[in-house]
Amino acid sequence: MLMNMQEVSDMPRKSPTCDRFPSLKALWGLLFGIVFASASACPTGCHCTEKSGMTVVQCMSQNLEKIPSDLPSDTVALILTSNRITKIPNHAFKELNYLQELDLSNNDIETVDVAAFQGVTDSLLVLDLANNRIHSVPKEAFDRLKAKINLSNNPWHCECVLQEVLRELRLDPESVNDVVCHTAVQEEYAGRSVIQVLDSGINFCNFHHKTTDVAMFVTMFGWFTMVIGYVIYYVRHNQEDARRHLEYLKSLPSSSQMTKDFDTISTVL
Repeated sequence: MLMNMQEVSDMPRKSPTCDRFPSLKALWGLLFGIVFASASACPTGCHCTEKSGMTVVQCMSQNLEKIPSDLPSDTVALILTSNRITKIPNHAFKELNYLQELDLSNNDIETVDVAAFQGVTDSLLVLDLANNRIHSVPKEAFDRLKAKINLSNNPWHCECVLQEVLRELRLDPESVNDVVCHTAVQEEYAGRSVIQVLDSGINFCNFHHKTTDVAMFVTMFGWFTMVIGYVIYYVRHNQEDARRHLEYLKSLPSSSQMTKDFDTISTVL
């Protein structure tokens, strides 16, 4: 049976574009899926959970020797405790703009680079570096960091730079007394709480300046001694040359003696 013209005109028509390409909705869904998967990919050996639409990454006791580089960009908390990490390199967390909590306690960290926390200074709220092997840090390492920081149970060397670093930090009040001088510019302060020492009025920067002054004095004294020694050597050497020259002149015959000898020769002739 043939359809009339009205029925033909009422039939839905397919767009040539729809036949050749997926719908815009499907394309957006695909793109969203790719982006979401990228943001939520969990590093090998770690466990990732969702918290208020963000990602919590837990990599505890995995024998990690360095900080993972493939962390989800929406990471809000990163737990790396009880590993074998030895260093916090420059820009280690620069892609983690939402990071609020960072736990690096119970590792083997010895080195904290100057720009280690660059990129998270505004977002980070809690930083735990307890129970590591840190003895000193660059003055700029914690610049503009607003986080509450735990630095307890590290072998700190108490000197001027550490004093200036601590002055700018917001230390965890529950662990502040466990930030202890393992060594110090003055041995009498080794084994004592850094904060208690500073609160007692001790200024490690004064010791630093005094040590520098003594070193400068010793250096200048050494140069002065060397110059004096050279002058003495020069004078003595010249005196010896002058003495030998004088003896040489004395050994030469005088003019009167030469005249007498000439007369004697003339008489003989």
